[in-house]
Amino acid sequence: MACISPDGKPTESGTKMLSALKSGLGSAEEIAKSTGLPLFRVRSGLRELTQAGLIVERAGKYEITDKGIALAQ
Repeated sequence: MACISPDGKPTESGTKMLSALKSGLGSAEEIAKSTGLPLFRVRSGLRELTQAGLIVERAGKYEITDKGIALAQ
């Protein structure tokens, strides 16, 4: 299941991950626990969200970008 739709917007799982990041969670494990998504899906989703410029990785933690905040609901 992809986290970014063909039109560049986050899917339901992508939105869940962005919301978790917006609330201050930063590691893949924290996001998986918070969203109920499997860890493998969160890790692949984080790669997609990073490639789309919606999040950035810093020192093993993820942070939502301004672009990601605009798309997080």
